[in-house]
Amino acid sequence: MPRFSVKSMEIGPVMTNCYLLLNDDDEKVIIVDPGGEASDVIHRLEQYPKYTPVAILLTHGHFDHILGVEELRKKYNIPVYAHEDEKETLHTPEFNMGSDMGEGLCIDADHYVRDGEELELGGFKIKCLHTPGHTPGGVCFYLAEEKIVFSGDSLFNQSIGRTDFPNGSASQLIRSVADKLFTLPDDVKVLPGHEQLTTIGFEKQYNPFF
Repeated sequence: MPRFSVKSMEIGPVMTNCYLLLNDDDEKVIIVDPGGEASDVIHRLEQYPKYTPVAILLTHGHFDHILGVEELRKKYNIPVYAHEDEKETLHTPEFNMGSDMGEGLCIDADHYVRDGEELELGGFKIKCLHTPGHTPGGVCFYLAEEKIVFSGDSLFNQSIGRTDFPNGSASQLIRSVADKLFTLPDDVKVLPGHEQLTTIGFEKQYNPFF
């Protein structure tokens, strides 16, 4: 397991958590959910000048998680990863709600992952856990050795993501969290798309949706 650190920043119109996952041995960095101005992410990356960005991971395709994607992809020439069931959300402003912001937001991923697929990026082993409900292609990125999971808007501290958006399903999201996330070890840190971090064990005990 590499030495690593996670840097977070709240960016964009609804204060989305964007994460930088740094491999402190190989000096590589993965960007998770750049949902605001790319300049904010670039400014933060400039604080780690020795680190090379290698990929962008998207937990889902809502505008507040993808606004900075195109500029960052172009600047660093890095691939974007999303779940295969999220294509329609990424491609459709009415579904990713870019149209609500007055933007015809439409992006494509370079790689569409499947449930259970394991990625090797930046020196990390990352397992893709499909957690539909907030969106059809919601996915959490689990790093077993590092004991962290990027949960996007599937699981929050004592809450879950909204399901009243297009193609959302409350029953599906609750089942996703129970089957895919609550089976992880209790000490796994949950790094959500909004608000503060939590742990799997804490959510199993105190999340009112379960």
